[in-house]
Amino acid sequence: MADMMRQIWIDEFGGTEALRMRETAAPQAGPGQVRVRVRAASLNPVDWKIFGGGAASVGTSFAPPMGVGNDIAGTIDQVGAGVTGFTVGDRVFGSARVKALQDFTVLDVPAVKLARIPDGLDDPEAACLVVAGRTAWDGVESLGVTAGETLLVHGAAGGVGQYAVQLAVRKGVRVIGTASPHNHDLLRELGAEPVDYRGDLAAKLAQLAPLHAAFDAADGSGVLAATANGVDIERCITVGAKGTGGARGVATDLETHGALDELAALAVRGELRTRILGRYSLNDAAEAYHEQMTGSVAGKLIVQL
Repeated sequence: MADMMRQIWIDEFGGTEALRMRETAAPQAGPGQVRVRVRAASLNPVDWKIFGGGAASVGTSFAPPMGVGNDIAGTIDQVGAGVTGFTVGDRVFGSARVKALQDFTVLDVPAVKLARIPDGLDDPEAACLVVAGRTAWDGVESLGVTAGETLLVHGAAGGVGQYAVQLAVRKGVRVIGTASPHNHDLLRELGAEPVDYRGDLAAKLAQLAPLHAAFDAADGSGVLAATANGVDIERCITVGAKGTGGARGVATDLETHGALDELAALAVRGELRTRILGRYSLNDAAEAYHEQMTGSVAGKLIVQL
């Protein structure tokens, strides 16, 4: 008899009401694949954009019926023929491409990059690094900010924003981070100078000039405020497949790459903090997504399996 597993599934696009728990046969690792026993899945806005039917807006193409979620961490329990570099028992994290919220997931290797979880890093924190950490890494590296420059991080209290702040600060960059006032102490702890994003943001930034680059992890208004203060549009980045006002977009690509190894190493050394605000069971996945979609979550939400 085949292994059975629990899985969050959608039969049609929709909001959290479209999410269904089902019991189904667990996938088996075929040639060139590994199967991972999922222990933690991190939630991202890209997940609900996809199950809500907005995949095109994030540069992907999926259609139901399908699973849900992307970021996973767990343990390999099957290795298919022809796979090298991984063995049963390896702790790994990476991208499951709408197959994260389920007990087992099968991944093609090396087409989908998996990274080993180093000692000292737990599964929930590792899962959080996959999309949010990699997006922040790509953005900061692409901007090429260097010590002594000033970077605006708009939406700095969110999952991507917090990572971007920390990655820039460790380069010696002065970081100005926008957030609601109740998150300003958090930004100070991460090394940023906080600014309330409400009101005339461009005027507020003018008091902190000069700015050299902008990483907009929110709604695009950070790019507009930065360019109004003389920042070259070529040194502005927004999160998403399409930029704002001519800025480049850092696509939340569901494929991952070697940056995961560097991010994990930073986390183990205590140089990259992950703020996990909610831990949910698989049964409560819809509630977790509802919280992320409707609340102002200053950190990450995870599902533990």
